[in-house]
Amino acid sequence: MKDWMKQIRDVTYDIEDCVDDFAHRLSHDPGGDVCCAFIVSNVYEVWTWRPRRDIASNIAQLKVRAEQIGERRTRYGVENPKSSDAQSVGAATGFQAADNQQIGLELVGTKTPVGVVKEMEELGKWMMLQPAPHDRAASSPDPTPSPTEAEKQDQGVLAIVGFGGVGKTTIATALYQNFGDQFDCRAKVTVSQSSDIEAIVRVILDQVHPQYKNGNGRKGSRGGGTSEKNRLMASIGNLWDTVVPKGHKEDVQRGGSTSELTQALKKHLEGQSYLILVDDVWSASMWDKIKNSLPTINKGSRIIVTTRFQAVASACKRSKGDRIHKVVVLSDEKPRELFMAESKMGNENHNKVPPRLWEMCGGLPLAIVTMAGHAACNPNREEDEWKKVCSSLVPDSSKALAQEGVTRILSHCYNDMPGEIKTCSLYLCIFPKGRKISRKRLTRRWLAEGFVSEKDGLSVEDVAETYFNHLVKRKIIRAVEHSSNGKVKSYQVHDMVLEYIVSKASEENFVTVVGGHWIMAPPSNKVRRLSLQGGESKHKKAMESMNFSHVRSLTLFGSLAQLPSNSLKFGIVQVLDLEGCKDFKRQHAKEICKMLLLKYLSLRRTEIDKIPKKIEKLQYLETIDIRETNVKELPNNICVLERLVNILGGNKRTRKALKLPEDLKKETMKSLRILSGIEIVQGSAVSVADLHHLTDLRKLAIYKLSIQKGSKLFSDLSSSIEYLGGYSLHTLIIDDQSSEFLTSLNALSSPPKFLNALELSGKLVELPQWITELDALTKLTLSVTVLATDALQRLSKLQKLFSLTFSLTSAKQDPGNTAHSDREIIAPASGFEELKLLRFSAPCVPLLSFPDKAMPKLERLELKFSNLEGMYGIENLEDLKEVHLRVHDEAGDVTKFMVDDMASAARKDDKGPRIIVDQYHE
Repeated sequence: MKDWMKQIRDVTYDIEDCVDDFAHRLSHDPGGDVCCAFIVSNVYEVWTWRPRRDIASNIAQLKVRAEQIGERRTRYGVENPKSSDAQSVGAATGFQAADNQQIGLELVGTKTPVGVVKEMEELGKWMMLQPAPHDRAASSPDPTPSPTEAEKQDQGVLAIVGFGGVGKTTIATALYQNFGDQFDCRAKVTVSQSSDIEAIVRVILDQVHPQYKNGNGRKGSRGGGTSEKNRLMASIGNLWDTVVPKGHKEDVQRGGSTSELTQALKKHLEGQSYLILVDDVWSASMWDKIKNSLPTINKGSRIIVTTRFQAVASACKRSKGDRIHKVVVLSDEKPRELFMAESKMGNENHNKVPPRLWEMCGGLPLAIVTMAGHAACNPNREEDEWKKVCSSLVPDSSKALAQEGVTRILSHCYNDMPGEIKTCSLYLCIFPKGRKISRKRLTRRWLAEGFVSEKDGLSVEDVAETYFNHLVKRKIIRAVEHSSNGKVKSYQVHDMVLEYIVSKASEENFVTVVGGHWIMAPPSNKVRRLSLQGGESKHKKAMESMNFSHVRSLTLFGSLAQLPSNSLKFGIVQVLDLEGCKDFKRQHAKEICKMLLLKYLSLRRTEIDKIPKKIEKLQYLETIDIRETNVKELPNNICVLERLVNILGGNKRTRKALKLPEDLKKETMKSLRILSGIEIVQGSAVSVADLHHLTDLRKLAIYKLSIQKGSKLFSDLSSSIEYLGGYSLHTLIIDDQSSEFLTSLNALSSPPKFLNALELSGKLVELPQWITELDALTKLTLSVTVLATDALQRLSKLQKLFSLTFSLTSAKQDPGNTAHSDREIIAPASGFEELKLLRFSAPCVPLLSFPDKAMPKLERLELKFSNLEGMYGIENLEDLKEVHLRVHDEAGDVTKFMVDDMASAARKDDKGPRIIVDQYHE
């Protein structure tokens, strides 16, 4: 049966390849006038004789193969596939998109793992550099550590050991999040079976270095900080040049030798306290290599290691300060507690679920969480149906699943999913283990692969989002970061879940993974989707025997040098994802323009600096992502790409923008839905009036706007925004650097009422009058120049507003603009019914006051400043969980004292919000 299904799958792939080959090799109709049609037709037949002959021969062979498969099936008596026991028990009959639309918006905060409260308290004491800010009940007002605590301040290693799925990484990650802000720098790295030490050191170095180089350094303690640290922060940008030998800087950034990388890492960490999480170490020898790559003595540093093997844990405990923590299965009421917390089912549905559903999991957190997701996706099943599910997994009702039973549960839950969701879940193994992956990156690739179609009146983008939400609900993927609009920004997959998906994808020849964390046998047939996750030379040899002529999706992580023959000559590739790849050359860009069937192209964070004019050949291109590159403008030829849906350019952080092509005509690019990272400046030849015709546009992000009031550009842009606002425009971002365009928006006769995200940065003196009419608005970012008590009063009427940000970048804006702000901002005592995130970013943040009953659902408050005039009434914010304070390293003594006082008060209040203090340098 499996062999027959495999044959069907292979011939289907080959038929699809043949159709695509026909589409791009014989895509031109000879046509012509009637008088010369005969001549043109004959010339066309001669010219295309060879490709037509090849395709006809291929079709004949495919027909023979299909007939042989049918005959073989009859000969061996293969019946139609029947549902297995696991599938037949209430298996999913279809996917209801409406049930998986995200209704509630949320933030991902620091969460304590369920069922391990005591363990977390004990490990938290070991993590503390001084009396615990987190263990507030035990903290002392005396900042001087006791002798016992002083002994703990040497570098220490914590080895968390236990078998797969028992919760090691969950505990380690919680410690990393809870205590990470106490260290000068920190990093996370996943090791697994087949990693090499160079890759591991490179990952650590990439994380700990930019925190200072880019001005995002962390302080060693909350609310503290010394002049010595400030001097270090100010000078750290030059460290890279002093660490790496002259002439070798580029080699080290790309990889370099192990000794060079180790030297760079040691010198960077020397004299600093650091926290490093090394996840899933498989051998003691690998741990020794990692240990030897770090400085020998660093007072106050901590290393957390997770491993499945006791031998590795024993190797980690070499000194008095080291510790081994063995994670055991959950017992007593903890499995039920975890199941209920993860399933989030109503009381009525909870009563239908028999206790056996979590009892049979044997106390394994991963199994319990997976079954909770399974139950959450089947809320209407009756108790008898659930009992059948339990019997199919564990026939003996007196026993529980052993460790290997997790795979059985994963298999059952996988088989229960609708077919289209199974396909999307298999796609997850393209990305490396332990990596945070963007939700939008994943869903856009699903669309390019054709996995998603319109359903239940929803667009393909919205359906893809429901698929993603379903996988989150099933606990196949775990949200690790939310955007300020309350939606998932990035996700991760548990290593055991990913291991199962990799095995299924390999079995079905869905994805071929080379390198990375998995040791897989090379495919015995054609490679359809290729994911290159490591640049080791041993993988190059394995790849030489693979058949790449049928690759439809190519994803690289690391360097382009790992490609066979250092080329991109793959004929029918539809998805090419090179995000973050090194060693990108101009020759690569030329070769990409030969991939005529390409639909998705990501060159984000590569070294590309120019898009070739021959990009016009990519007539099927839907998404081009050139964010955070050196590409400054798009060629005019890109306007002929009628299927283009997403143009993603510029740099959101630095506000580097992308010049639009001059030939933006109304008859082309009608499918465009996202136009992000562009610039509109006076003197450009772009006709902004042509934006009128992009009636499908959902997002318009202008990172640089500099036009003269009264000019044609000025009036055309205002008119275009007003016009598009009446169609499908959902997100509008404008960074007005020097003109008065934002003020003119107040005169719009018809406001963009369908907006759910609005960002206006620049010379904005007062709020647009129509802003309170935006009933669908969930995310709002405004210049701090409009920050005033009456402005907050007006904004409080926005019933769906989830996040509110006031921002002013001192490097760009005139400090005089702050004169429009009040010296004291008083939040309204009513309104802001759904607001969960409030942010202020400015050199000087005025006095903030929060009266009783203000912002009833606010969960996170973020402030970035050089000078803070004060903040009162935080205790009135009933749902507040976290306060993030980012203080400039050259802030005044009064501000630093105020921050210290707030952090100290938070440590004494075990019921108050958690206060996190960071330092930054600009």
